[in-house]
Amino acid sequence: MELKAACVIGWPVEHSRSPLIHTYWLRQLGITAEYRREAVPPERLAEFVAHLGDCGYVGANVTVPHKEAVMRFSRPDALARTVGAANTLWFEDGLLRATNTDVEGFVASLDASVPGWSAGLDQAVDNAVVLGAGGAARAVVFGLRERGLRHIRVVNRSFDRAAAMRARFGDAVVPVAWDQRNDVLAGARLLVNTTTLGMTGQEALDVDLARLATDAVVADIVYSPLATPLLATARARGLAAADGLGMLLYQARGAFMRFFGTRPEVTAGLRALVEADLVGV
Repeated sequence: MELKAACVIGWPVEHSRSPLIHTYWLRQLGITAEYRREAVPPERLAEFVAHLGDCGYVGANVTVPHKEAVMRFSRPDALARTVGAANTLWFEDGLLRATNTDVEGFVASLDASVPGWSAGLDQAVDNAVVLGAGGAARAVVFGLRERGLRHIRVVNRSFDRAAAMRARFGDAVVPVAWDQRNDVLAGARLLVNTTTLGMTGQEALDVDLARLATDAVVADIVYSPLATPLLATARARGLAAADGLGMLLYQARGAFMRFFGTRPEVTAGLRALVEADLVGV
């Protein structure tokens, strides 16, 4: 019998921790299967996805730069179409389906890191600030809208991309120019960084956290380093914080369930395993 397998598709893909996460769950649950990396350049994406099943794969995770393009070669669900990106492919009823588990990953990570964060917000008054306007930002904004937030300021270096978020998600989203980022932090109770600023090898994120509300929550989807300068500054100010590793772990659950039919748990043991791998890099 051919061994069941799933993979992560990206270009590059060597940095992906998805094999570490999914292999951990496969072993914990006693499932005989494999999870692999597949480095697929953009010009080969259509061909690779078309033959995904022929290669023995039951599904695949999708990472940069393919999350938008892959929707053209699959059947995206309503969530993926709304967000405009997919990160999970799987076969169902003979068709290659696509969805976006980043939404679940972000919200579940906030729930785990800062229990009750949304219950503490006056959703009709309080505002959130999201830095960035790419695919990750769309997943974050969708998740916040699902939680009922009615005031979300999207700050981006390209104002047109921020404005496109308003067109996609409605009047709850207010586009903001990058040079006004500190102005809109005044009194905000949630700040989410979806840019690569602060990531290892990238320039630092320059924002004035002193302007946030004293009970604000700060989240960063960057997970290398785990304690980004943004999160370190937030914690030093006594603010609740959520790192990017949580989103990475929780987004993987929905994919694993679609690949292998079992919904795994995000445990302290799994987090410790991935943390050790990140620190060792």
